[in-house]
Amino acid sequence: MTPLRARVAEVQLAVMLLTRLPAGRMAEAPPIGAAVWAFPVAGAAVGGIAAGVLAAALAVGIAPALAAGLALAASVLATGGLHEDGLADCADGFGGGRDRARKLEIMRDSRIGSYGGLALILSLGLRWQALALLAAQQPAFAPLALIALAMASRAGLGLALLWMPAARQDGMGKSAAGTSFARAMAGLALAGLGLAVLLPWSSALWVMIAMATMQLIFARIALRQIGGQSGDVLGAMQQLAEIAGWLALAR
Repeated sequence: MTPLRARVAEVQLAVMLLTRLPAGRMAEAPPIGAAVWAFPVAGAAVGGIAAGVLAAALAVGIAPALAAGLALAASVLATGGLHEDGLADCADGFGGGRDRARKLEIMRDSRIGSYGGLALILSLGLRWQALALLAAQQPAFAPLALIALAMASRAGLGLALLWMPAARQDGMGKSAAGTSFARAMAGLALAGLGLAVLLPWSSALWVMIAMATMQLIFARIALRQIGGQSGDVLGAMQQLAEIAGWLALAR
């Protein structure tokens, strides 16, 4: 496989892993760890869909709060609620488990408990309110912010896979472990480029600081709670980073 075809296959795999968007079929999939640099590309696709819905809704006169809700719904549909599910599972496991084994068992349960339900309400509510505020105040800027934050919130997942041990011996966290520093940094560079192009430099700086801080804090929590990362932990990290980014923009 040529280098170009390998990169295309990695982008395709990232889209298949992080979204529910049609990405075709792969005769031979690359290792998951090879695709981490392309996580922001998958984020750009999700953010672009949400941005298009937001811009269209505002253009036809829909109120900013409702337009923001439609854009958020579009992003959830594009991912199949994958990251939201990870956040809910982590909230249930970390909040309800007495020990590491029980926490992991709860996280694997498909049912959502009270901690998970509250986490979803807060996540959706905070992002909705922040986007609605931005859409009302800066309608031309809000769609660009959707794309930038969708890219940046997924870029740090590569570093989590690089530096955090897998909490399970199966699942995505284990399959994707072992990525390279160069690939993780390439993902950060792509996200940084997106922030620099789409946001004012001061806003981009605050977003980067807020997201990095939030993901570092949650990484420490995950290490203490279950000893490492998993697919659910990565989903929760994305959600929390996106929330932090919206709060940084709406301050």
